[in-house]
Amino acid sequence: MAAKTYPLDRAQLEALTRTYPTPFHLYDEKAIRANARALQAAFAWNDGFKEFFAVKAAPNPYLIKILAEEGFGADCSSLPELTLSDRVNVRGESIMFTSNDTPAKEYRAAAELGAIINLDDISHIAYLEETVGLPDLVCCRYNPGPLKAGNVIIGHPEEAKYGFTREQLFEGYRLLRDKGITRFGLHTMVASNELDATYFTETAHLLFDLVVELSRELGITFEFVNLGGGIGIPYRPEEEAIDLTALGQNVKGVYDAIIGASDHPPLKIYLECGRMVTGPYGYLVSRVLHMKHTYKAFVGLDACMTHLMRPALYGAYHHITVVGKEAAPVDRTYDVTGSLCENNDKFAIDRALPLMEAGDLVVIHDAGAHGHAMGFNYNGKLRSAELLLRESGDVVQIRRAETVDDYFATLDFDGLDGFKA
Repeated sequence: MAAKTYPLDRAQLEALTRTYPTPFHLYDEKAIRANARALQAAFAWNDGFKEFFAVKAAPNPYLIKILAEEGFGADCSSLPELTLSDRVNVRGESIMFTSNDTPAKEYRAAAELGAIINLDDISHIAYLEETVGLPDLVCCRYNPGPLKAGNVIIGHPEEAKYGFTREQLFEGYRLLRDKGITRFGLHTMVASNELDATYFTETAHLLFDLVVELSRELGITFEFVNLGGGIGIPYRPEEEAIDLTALGQNVKGVYDAIIGASDHPPLKIYLECGRMVTGPYGYLVSRVLHMKHTYKAFVGLDACMTHLMRPALYGAYHHITVVGKEAAPVDRTYDVTGSLCENNDKFAIDRALPLMEAGDLVVIHDAGAHGHAMGFNYNGKLRSAELLLRESGDVVQIRRAETVDDYFATLDFDGLDGFKA
């Protein structure tokens, strides 16, 4: 069983809270860089390998810049995500633009940045051509339907709104070929937070076979295959992380057996991981405000699902450490809650923890992806600050906490003058 740790000691965390009141998100730069390098090394056998960090997981320019320095691109799905990438000088084919129900202005922005446009539907070929124009390089997203099982978070592929069917892929690439497109990519994304490594080698097998079939039938060649993301992280202490080195070698075996044995030119392998890149190295730090004892025992934090909604949305597990009580007996059972006026505003239900009291500092682990990014303002709650622990040991603020003025900034109070309900 792996221990869940955090990168600062109790005194350091307490000192930090005197400058930055809880709750806040804290990211560990050194660990993120080391993890990025491990992923790069696992696929170094492939000439042209690139990881496009899924910006949706942690849309902060400081984190995107750190990853860009490690050779990562950016996987974007909206205009603001494209803008974030542009602001940190990630442009051109270092951006993979994968979206759905996409407005023309977002395709236009992607094209202006020179991004790789990944089409979600066969009808988008004509839409893109009519509104923006077809770029030199086009990628299409494959939905394998019942040929590939999904998982709990992403659901069954045949029920998903994403991607082309197999038949539509053949039709779509034929149409693109006939329109003069000569550069092609192929993409899929059919799982999320998956810890079974065989899932990804099976996906690689599926796409490599498809590349060979498409190229032979249509007389086209592919520059890359994007295997998507979805590599999970061990949220629970008893879970094990995927061995990236072994995964890279297993994909290489499939690549050699299919692409290497075919007459297709070498392919670049792309990934678009987000969660596994930053997730384990982000922490939500909060303080206990109240202890409540009714039909159950409740620990009330100064954080709520505004700051981390995965437990409420998915019933997801996030490990909780009570700072300074790591060695204390875990002999109490609590629901750990926030202050939102919703009964599902809970970080944990019936969780075994040490004896807790108001004022305790807690660390909620694995909040470095889909944590702050999924924040919202229901009930007038304000999103927290984001802090970065630099490799030097210094801590810097990379996003300030929202204020009440921020919350009201988009309302037109002046319009109330003379307004009659």
